[in-house]
This record gives sequence, structure tokens and C-alpha cells, in this order.
Amino acid sequence: MTPATDMTPPPGLESFLHAYGWSDCVISPVAGDASFRRYFRVTSQSGAKAILMDAPPPHEDPLPFINIAEYLAKHGFRAPSIFAKDLSRGLVLIEDFGDQRMREHLDDYPGEEFAVYKHAIDVIVDLSRQTSAEIAPYDMAAYLREVRLLTEWYLPAMALPVDQDSFDNVWTDALVPVAQHQQVTVLRDYHAENIMLLEDGQQGLIDFQDALVGHPAYDLVSLLQDARRDVSLELERAMLEHYKQSALPDKDFDLHYALLGAQRNTKIIGIFTRLWKRDGKDRYLALLPRMWGLLERDLAHPGLASLKDWFDRNIPAEVRAQSPLSVTMHE
Repeated sequence: MTPATDMTPPPGLESFLHAYGWSDCVISPVAGDASFRRYFRVTSQSGAKAILMDAPPPHEDPLPFINIAEYLAKHGFRAPSIFAKDLSRGLVLIEDFGDQRMREHLDDYPGEEFAVYKHAIDVIVDLSRQTSAEIAPYDMAAYLREVRLLTEWYLPAMALPVDQDSFDNVWTDALVPVAQHQQVTVLRDYHAENIMLLEDGQQGLIDFQDALVGHPAYDLVSLLQDARRDVSLELERAMLEHYKQSALPDKDFDLHYALLGAQRNTKIIGIFTRLWKRDGKDRYLALLPRMWGLLERDLAHPGLASLKDWFDRNIPAEVRAQSPLSVTMHE
């Protein structure tokens, strides 16, 4: 099944809101994500606002979001406060962080880019210093499940043969160092569209329900190799240097950063192809050139020579330059 797009408020919402002191509110839809979760803004007659998350079972479970939100708040980070919840119906009323996302703010005020990204890096550093949340590890099985999205969706879409065994083997060998390096809470979708700029100057965190305990470089990759926003190589290098000065990572950090970049970008190429092929969202295909540019930059690290060789042999440069739409049209 594909995610629902119906933005009709869920049945029984008024009784849920009334039970928690939010009666006679105006309810309006808010842009959601590529899941079964839906979001609505709830505005009371007094002007108070909140966000309703509708995460209907069995497709969704809001408990991971609630648990991570409480973990982040406990450690001093700005996650939305939980005002009310009904887990049986998947309804959660949370703090409204407004509409000022990091991405749009920097579109309007590009001169603030360095300072805003530096703040976002500081959040990652602070998070890495906390005892990790009690959640599942980012283990080898998770890494492999994600990169296989490339062979499941992208290669067939490009009419390329799939050598699954060699793909699995080269990734398993490459990922051993990071799969054994689980130590911090990794939010996993930490980027400019999931960081809210709040009126008090803090940065609000959202969309962290899939957090795992993994390598500290992963959220850096998510932020600095953004799938939806161009981050200059100059800014990426400056922010990595700032991170290194603050976090004092181990000697293999640059290799691990490139490896996790390759892993994440491989996964995203598969996801964007799936969003087009399965869900009819062809707008994601326009993002593939950026993703291939990022992936090729990561694969250029000398420590990833075996991965680069696999990609060069199985997905030639001329194929990467093509849109899956053009391949479909010629089938």
C-alpha cells in the first residue's frame, strides 16, 4: 500500500481534543511526509496552536516518536513537547514549532548560512556527548537493508542486471568498521527540512521517529550531503572542520564519513526511484543528479576503492546521467 493523501481530519478527533482542553478549534492540514502519518494544525479560539500527528495503526506507531522526543527534551534539546496522546488511535498532540524551516530561511537569508549550519553542527556534537537512547542499533542488517534499495528499485528501472551477491559482499566488507561503531543516538533524517528555526533562537528537531544508535558521522552526512538542498563543498569542509575541533573524532573519521555518505546516498537513489516507480511521485527523479554527484564524491575516497569499482562496473557513468523516465520510454 502507498501512503494516503486524504487530509480529512480523523474520526473522533473532536472528542480527543475536547478531552485535553482543546475544544472548538480550527483544524487545518499541514504538509506531511512520505508515510501514512498525517499532520494538522490545531488553533484554539484564544490563538493557542498545536500540531496533531495522526499516525494510524497498524501502518504507523507514534510511540518511537514520543520516546525520542522525551529523550531529547530530557537532555536539553528542543524536541516538540507532547501535550496529549491516544496510542490506540495513533493520535498525538504536540508543540507547534511554526513554519520557519532551516531550508526556507536560508533561501531568504543566504548570508546566515555559516552561522545556522554551525549551530546545527553544535547540536550534533552535544547529542554525541549524551548517553544514547535505549533504541535499536544501526547494525549491519540495517545498513544492508537500506543499500539494497538500489538493486531492488534503481537497477531494474535502468534495465541493468543485478548481481546481488557481489553487491552484498562488497558492502558487507566495507561496512564492518561503522557497523561495529555504535555509540550515539542517530536521528537519521537530520537536514535542512527537518530543522526548525524557533523564535527564541534555538533549533527545533522533528522527524526523528526512526532514530537508531549508530555512528556519529551519520547525521553529519545527512546534514552536509543534503538530498534536497545544495551544500557547497566549501561549506561542507568548513563544517566538518568545526565538528572535528569540537568532537575530537578518531583517526578514521574521514573514511567513515565518506563510507556513510556512500551508504546513505546509495539508499536515497533507491528510495527516490521507488517513490517514482511505486508511488507515482516523479518529482523525486529531478534530485537523482545531485545524489549521484554526492555518491561519486564519497566513492572517490581511497578507502572505498572496492565500492567504487563495483559501481563503475555495474552502473556506467552514461547510465547514471540518464533519467529512469527515458529508459521507461524506450522499453
